[in-house]
Amino acid sequence: MLFGRTPVLPTPDQALRGRPEPGFAVPDRHTVLGNPLLGPYPDGLEVADFGLGCFWGAERKFWQTDGVWTTLAGYQGGHTRNPSYEEVCSGLTGHTEVVRVVFDPSVVPYAALLKLFWESHDPTQGFRQGNDVGTQYRSAVYTHSPAQEAAAASSRDAYQRVLTGSGYGTITTEILPADDRPFYPAEPYHQQYLDKNPGGYCGIGGTGVSCPVGVAGADG
Repeated sequence: MLFGRTPVLPTPDQALRGRPEPGFAVPDRHTVLGNPLLGPYPDGLEVADFGLGCFWGAERKFWQTDGVWTTLAGYQGGHTRNPSYEEVCSGLTGHTEVVRVVFDPSVVPYAALLKLFWESHDPTQGFRQGNDVGTQYRSAVYTHSPAQEAAAASSRDAYQRVLTGSGYGTITTEILPADDRPFYPAEPYHQQYLDKNPGGYCGIGGTGVSCPVGVAGADG
């Protein structure tokens, strides 16, 4: 998994054990939106989790969206409890870098967030995004309801049609329930990183192919 070898996800037995409690405190409020980072959240809001490469640029994409109440950078989809950034980057936890998006569905529907997700990265690259290589950069959607799962799968199929027509390969995005995949907030310095460091690294870049979510269904 290291030293230039092809990235491979660890099994639960191979993964680092982690720790029962996080080694740091999460900041209270979002530096841009001003709202609390951690729940409980106000009634009527929903939660969505997206992995689309380095979470610095990914988080900014979502906090700039009308109807998004707060965002957090974090780790999800792995085996290690309360992992650190260094552990995730080692490839020995199984996590991918994720943005948790808390949103008002009356302002921005989940389908619109899916469209932003698909168009903001290349979901056909497997364990990488551009020059960022590793299992922690894989594309993922972790769903919080059957409706989210159905919408994510439908949008994937719709986008696959147009990507194939544009010469891209198969989407490698994992779409899995969030219930069995705890979200662990990242260290304080990762939260709203590009607000604190406007000239910082942003590895987010899409294919340039428009996703037809909200325009036509997977069979449209």
